[in-house]
Amino acid sequence: MLSSSWRVPALRRVLEPKGETVNKKFVIAWIVLFVAWLLGSFVVHGVVLRSDYMQLTNLFRAEGDEQKYFPLMILAHVILSGALVWIYARGAESKPWMVQGIRFGVAVALLTVVPTYIIYFVVQPMPGDVVIKQIVYDGVLMVLLGTIVAWLYRDAAAPLRAG
Repeated sequence: MLSSSWRVPALRRVLEPKGETVNKKFVIAWIVLFVAWLLGSFVVHGVVLRSDYMQLTNLFRAEGDEQKYFPLMILAHVILSGALVWIYARGAESKPWMVQGIRFGVAVALLTVVPTYIIYFVVQPMPGDVVIKQIVYDGVLMVLLGTIVAWLYRDAAAPLRAG
């Protein structure tokens, strides 16, 4: 078994953006993205798509049953937001932050949101119109999250120029 003295530095090396230490900016961005993603997901799935989901109660857990699994929802969002910040921080270029953020959000949506809901549609009897709404709304959320993380790392990018 590997000693803990090896594991911690190795983990730090994996997480460190571009040779820098895991710093305050990374932690702040992780927290901001966690809150934004959790709130955004609540708006998309708990508000905007709620009426669609209420018509499909046979496909989802009962509301009371969902609550006992909510800590796993928190854990998932902690992992998602940390990974999103980590990937962005490793690949941020010296280019306008907003363009990078939008491009990053679109890329992540195409990597995660779009194929995930298509796969769910194949294996779960979800109505096609609901799947399209899930893809569009979560896709927009992903672009917003990409833009937020780019803004948080904007000093790694060149400023936007008018005209």
